[in-house]
Amino acid sequence: MSTQNGMNQAVFPALHAPAGSAWARWQIGPALRQVRLKDFDPGDKPFSKGSKAEDQARVQALAREIDELQNLFYADGRHKLLVILQGTDTSGKDGTIRGVFGQTSPLGVHTVGWKAPTEPERAHDYLWRIHQQVPAAGHITVFNRSHYEDVLVPVVNGWITPEQTKQRYQHINDFERLLAETGTVVLKFMLHIGFDEQRERLQERVDDVTKHWKFSLGDLEVRKQWPRYQQAYEDLLETTSTAWAPWTVVPANSKTHRNLMIATIVRDTLQALDLRFPPEDPALQGLRVE
Repeated sequence: MSTQNGMNQAVFPALHAPAGSAWARWQIGPALRQVRLKDFDPGDKPFSKGSKAEDQARVQALAREIDELQNLFYADGRHKLLVILQGTDTSGKDGTIRGVFGQTSPLGVHTVGWKAPTEPERAHDYLWRIHQQVPAAGHITVFNRSHYEDVLVPVVNGWITPEQTKQRYQHINDFERLLAETGTVVLKFMLHIGFDEQRERLQERVDDVTKHWKFSLGDLEVRKQWPRYQQAYEDLLETTSTAWAPWTVVPANSKTHRNLMIATIVRDTLQALDLRFPPEDPALQGLRVE
């Protein structure tokens, strides 16, 4: 296929979970057309191999590995990586960013926290603002929430019709296929927590004055819509998990395991890209700096 500069570029497909791996049952295959979140235990720990302390040590080691790989990724300059973190309130999107990408250089990793669209953004199509923030060559971009808010909030609140929802699913699939076919690897994580776990985390925000800034009374109204949000997530997981951008459900009741699972998949994805430093410059051979 042709890129913007006219050069041919190979497609870099998404990394798919190896059969029989701890990851396999949590990645939504494109052939799976019925997703039920109740079949995914948010308290499970498929990537854990020991105690919490051991898992925390593994997360720290993985974060250092990702830092080294990100440096090579940046120098290589042939790839782009978009990491999407989607989940209900308190599911741990901020904590994932700190735990998984806290060691990386800000020169090559960019985080975007998506809020409600502004008036200028609403004057354009809903993907306009998203496209401006996707990663450039050699860069990793992490979305804290994403364009999937546009098939969650409007759907739950009845602001768009079922026909418009299906149309948006197709828009998103085509948009992500465009990204994949032009060199962007797309990793999509749905951070899955339980109803009781969310209650505890919201209560913690109420009880801890240093976390009041994270809490809004509107969170309680959204919590009342829990079943409708679960249904909306099931629908989007079924419809927008594609061969080029599959979804992974991450059991996230355990914050440590959540980070461990995502860090492992990010590390494995970077390793699978066959990263390399640019060719040596012959002009540097034998050069001595005086």
